[in-house]
Amino acid sequence: MEIRFNRDGLVPVIAQDFDTKEVLMLAYADEEALKRTIKTKKAHYYSRSRKKLWMKGEESGNVQEVVEVRVDCDGDAVLYIVRQHGNACHTGNYTCFFRRLEGD
Repeated sequence: MEIRFNRDGLVPVIAQDFDTKEVLMLAYADEEALKRTIKTKKAHYYSRSRKKLWMKGEESGNVQEVVEVRVDCDGDAVLYIVRQHGNACHTGNYTCFFRRLEGD
């Protein structure tokens, strides 16, 4: 399956917990991030704000051990199925999806 990167050379990546199936976060990857993820079995992403490749947990220690990498039917989104070590969210929450749209 070919990955369809956007005009910036990125593809959205959803990280999902292997055990709980909970959605942990959404980030972006470029081709190099995907290659490193597959090679090292550690989640790599591309930071749009810092304009550089990064490994999840390189500063926080909250590493994502990648069990499987999947691509959606259109090839324009990727799923990392991970064993999350520590919290996924920079806020300290386990998942980035801890707020309800109603404002909770």
